[in-house]
Amino acid sequence: MKLENTKAQMKKGILELCVLSIISDKEMYPSDIITQLKKVKMIVVEGTLYPLLNRLLKADLLSYSWKESKTGPPRKYYKVTETGAEFKNELVDTWKELNSAVNSSINKKK
Repeated sequence: MKLENTKAQMKKGILELCVLSIISDKEMYPSDIITQLKKVKMIVVEGTLYPLLNRLLKADLLSYSWKESKTGPPRKYYKVTETGAEFKNELVDTWKELNSAVNSSINKKK
């Protein structure tokens, strides 16, 4: 078993929560989302982000609007819907429970 594969799967599992949390602050363009993810060491590439954004759109957790760009064609900006905000809050609660359980497991005294 390769450590890098396990690390990648762990990050992939919480990427939805991270993306919804980042976008919940304000509507964002995908490259801005990637920049924010890189700042917190959740590095992803467009090939990972765009399919995730599309899944979140289809689930009505995100919406988008087109905005004019100063440097080219209009850009698609994403924002969290009301349903998406509720879903994100539930994910946060789940993450807190999971984080607590994992911390308890790894910090268990023998």
